[in-house]
Amino acid sequence: MAEKIRIGVLGASGYTGADLVRLGVRHPAIEIALLTANSHAGKPMDAVFPHFAFVDLPDLVTVEEADWSAVDAVFCGLPHGTTQEIISDLLARHPHIKVIDMSADFRLRDPDTYATWYGHEHRALGLQGEAVYGLTEHYATAIASARLVACPGCYPTASLLALLPIVGAGLVAADDIVIDAKSGVTGAGRGLKQNTLFSEAGEGLSPYSIAKHRHAPEIEQEISKAAGKTVYVNFTPHLIPMSRGELCTSYVRMVPGTSADDLRACLADAYQKAPFVHVARPGVVPQTQNVRGSNYVQIGVFADRIPGRAIVVSVLDNLVKGSAGQALQNFNLMFGLPETTGLEQLALFP
Repeated sequence: MAEKIRIGVLGASGYTGADLVRLGVRHPAIEIALLTANSHAGKPMDAVFPHFAFVDLPDLVTVEEADWSAVDAVFCGLPHGTTQEIISDLLARHPHIKVIDMSADFRLRDPDTYATWYGHEHRALGLQGEAVYGLTEHYATAIASARLVACPGCYPTASLLALLPIVGAGLVAADDIVIDAKSGVTGAGRGLKQNTLFSEAGEGLSPYSIAKHRHAPEIEQEISKAAGKTVYVNFTPHLIPMSRGELCTSYVRMVPGTSADDLRACLADAYQKAPFVHVARPGVVPQTQNVRGSNYVQIGVFADRIPGRAIVVSVLDNLVKGSAGQALQNFNLMFGLPETTGLEQLALFP
């Protein structure tokens, strides 16, 4: 094989960064050259994540110690609000590097919307205009030529893959969408939080960030674009007592003369060449265990008992297709590799 592409991972001590490393280790075109984690700097990766004891990885370093001249691409797994200035400085000094950002810092195109939802002005507006939204199946051409890709959040990925084709085709009312979303606790990150303690999250199900979750404007941004008008959605996330996995149930009102079969056919046509999006046969119910540990998305469509309405169910692994896997899928496009490279693994079941 030709010389490998050297990558760095910002925030390698988080769940997203760790899953990127897990996938990157087996990617035939990747050499993991740099891992940062300020709070764990100086440690070997397996001191933070013991499951990496079986592979040879560079030790963790601080962002300040990182030698960016040694890498061709950087994956960013930092919390929102911390990536903008780091990436801005990085690209100013090393403009050849390609950046795949898994944080929320470059997802929202409107800087005013960003400031409203994230509590501060965007600190890298020049780059914000350059960033390509990384929903692979809908922006592949732009991603392939991009220097900076903003990977979608996990909830938007699951929701938008299920909704964009049928909204864009005018088969459903874009202004009457309700999304009931559920995610495993890794979606809350690895930091210590009371609501993700085993005793708090186990044996129960709870909604959170009701009417104020930051993925809502991201979903609305893309649905509005597909609909050709400003759209707002009802979106409520829930915490499920499991490590990984995500299920979104979207309730839609169909336009007169449209059936659930029409929605399914539209989705199947939209994703007929998409290697990781699978539209289930009629009657097959998507389940998170069908995609666990994989980069696959499964979508099912069902007629509601209420005339004129349908229910669209989509599932994915929030750490893979919802984050690190989609980032790697975008990396493949950016470097002219087959889209599926390093992502061919099936779900881990049972």
